[in-house]
Amino acid sequence: MLKCGIVGLPLCGKSTVFNVITRAGAEVKPYASGKTEPNRALVSVPDARFDRLVKIFEPKKETPANMEFVDLAGLSKGAGQGAGLGNSFLSFAAESDALLHVVRVFENPGVPHPEESIDPLRDWKIVEMELIYRDLGVIENRLSRLAAKKKVTPEETSESELLKKMQDHLIEERPLREFPLSEAQKKALSGFAFLTLKPELIVLNMNETQSENDPRIKAVTEAAERAGLFAARLFGSLEMDLAMLTSGEQEEFMKDLGIEELGRDRLIHEAYRLLGLISFFTSGKDEVRAWTLLKDSTAVDAAGAIHSDLARGFIRAQVVAYDDFIASGAGLPACRDKGLLRLEGKEYTVKDGDMIEIRFNV
Repeated sequence: MLKCGIVGLPLCGKSTVFNVITRAGAEVKPYASGKTEPNRALVSVPDARFDRLVKIFEPKKETPANMEFVDLAGLSKGAGQGAGLGNSFLSFAAESDALLHVVRVFENPGVPHPEESIDPLRDWKIVEMELIYRDLGVIENRLSRLAAKKKVTPEETSESELLKKMQDHLIEERPLREFPLSEAQKKALSGFAFLTLKPELIVLNMNETQSENDPRIKAVTEAAERAGLFAARLFGSLEMDLAMLTSGEQEEFMKDLGIEELGRDRLIHEAYRLLGLISFFTSGKDEVRAWTLLKDSTAVDAAGAIHSDLARGFIRAQVVAYDDFIASGAGLPACRDKGLLRLEGKEYTVKDGDMIEIRFNV
């Protein structure tokens, strides 16, 4: 299962954001506790399409798509060189498939900032540099081992040349996501778990009195855009309070405040997109299920996500787009009559929202 690691400086509100997303009730303390073991939680991905299919089919079992979120220890200066909790933090971060980087914007005299002032752009750069230092250390260790070998293979020579170019890039204080790599090279380098190569979403943790027109918010948002990153705004403390209410109480509270969408749902959707994921559905009276698949995957990949036997004995995939299914009157016979139900082969690229039934023979 793909996972998102929540990173940031101490006291930036990471555990608050974790609780907003997961509703897990992780402990939130107004001081740096020194804890290294992360909080973890599986989260159902909100999807109105899935909810609609459940109402239509009334299945015995309903299984939404899930993601894992991990609340990592606060990262401070020097962590990239192993200072403080650096080694523990970075080892957990390396296990993540994407990073949600929480940046503190909120003011709270009761929670002093470790850098003694609120400066979102500075804080983002501090963490980015620590991630860069960590990746530099990984490359330096690998190059040292290769240099110590008496005989290297042609593959190792090519690897060394590539790593030296990446090293130069990092020394210029530029993350590896800005370094040109082919898909084959990324796959070959996956074992290094480079942190600055991971997809990243910036989460600006604000309070409800702050405006997006705040110059400090504009500065970090513009810097993120230049780096090709998206900065999402979240009223962390308010959203955590909302997460503790019933759905009815939430709706009433949101209406009073003029809030149209929970920040929680928006962040989960952004994380799902960040990981390059889509959902397809299998539906029936026994179960309605949303399956997670990487974007641009094939029908055989979808079959394999359900069960390896389906991929091994794959014949055809019966497919109808969710929107077509609903527009036809929410019935497979109507979809078939209107030519909306298709039979697709192995190379068919699955689309987000496809409703699929695999025909196979083992």
